[in-house]
Amino acid sequence: MEAVSTGLNIRFPSINTFNASPPITAIPPCTTSMFLQQCPPRIFPRLSVFQRPHVFEKARTSSRRQSRGIVCSMKKLAETEAIPLEENPRRLAEKLPYATGVYAMHDKSGELQFIGISRMVADSVLNHLRDVPQLCGSVKIALVDVPERTALTDAWKVWMEEHINAIGKVPPGNESGNTTWVKKRQAKPDLRLTPGRHVQLTVTLEQLIDKLVKENEIVVFIKGSRTAPQCGFSHKVLTILNEHGLDYESVNVLDEDYNPGLRETLKVYSSWPTFPQVFMKGEFVGGADILTEMADKGELKEGLKSKK
Repeated sequence: MEAVSTGLNIRFPSINTFNASPPITAIPPCTTSMFLQQCPPRIFPRLSVFQRPHVFEKARTSSRRQSRGIVCSMKKLAETEAIPLEENPRRLAEKLPYATGVYAMHDKSGELQFIGISRMVADSVLNHLRDVPQLCGSVKIALVDVPERTALTDAWKVWMEEHINAIGKVPPGNESGNTTWVKKRQAKPDLRLTPGRHVQLTVTLEQLIDKLVKENEIVVFIKGSRTAPQCGFSHKVLTILNEHGLDYESVNVLDEDYNPGLRETLKVYSSWPTFPQVFMKGEFVGGADILTEMADKGELKEGLKSKK
C-alpha cells in the first residue's frame, strides 16, 4: 500500500492490496457465490448508494456525491462488531469477505493498531495475521458497495476521525513512517514454458513439464495468474499455499502466447482432466479438493517432508 504524509503526521492510504501473496485483484464469480453461501452478509455493515438504471450515466460522474451518502450511512467504528482472529486460518478465510471495504485491526488487548482499505479485505486481513500475528486479535469491517477510490478513502476518514476524536491520536500503524502494516511484497512472476508460440521448440512440451515439476519443490498449474486467478478453485489453491507460507512456482494454463497447448498436454502428463493441478517434489498431488483436505488435516507440510 502506498502512502503519503500529511500535516497531521498521519499515513493516508491508497487502495490496499497489502503484500498479498497472491495480491488478488479480482475474485472469480464462482468463489464469490461460494463465500456468500458460507458467510451471512449481515455480519458486515455494507455501505450502499442505490441507483436507478436510467440515471446510471449521471451517477458515474458523481462519485463525490455517492461518497457523501456512504459517509452519512456509515456505522461508527465503536458500534461495529469485532471478529476474533484467533482461529484456524482456513476457517477464518471462509468467514472474511472477499470484497472492497475499510477494516480496523485491533491487538489481543483490544487496542486499535491500524485502519486500512482494501479491494480484497479477506486477503489483506489474512496477510496481516500471517506477518504480524502478535498485533492481530480482532478486526472490524465495513464493506463499501461503491468501489471508487473517493468512496473508500472517505469511509476510511470516518473511522479515523472517530478514533482521533476519542483517543487524541492516530493508530500506531497509521503514523507517518510506520511500515509495519503497509509493506508490500513483490509477487513472484508466473513461469513461462516457451519463449513464444511462434518459436520452434527443440524438445517436446511434455519434456518441459517433466523438467519443471522435477526441478521445483511445488509447481501449481492454474487458470489465470497468481495475482489474478480466473477460477475459484485456482484461487483456493493459491490461498492455501500462501496461508502455509510455502514457496511455489505457478504456471498459467490459459496463456496461449507462452504456454500454447499446455492444457491438453498436461492432462495427458498427469492423467488428470481438470485444473488447477498441484505437483510436489515431482509428483502429482491433485487439485483444490485434495490440497484442501491435506491442509485441514495438517498434512500439507508433513507431506512435503515425507517426499524429501
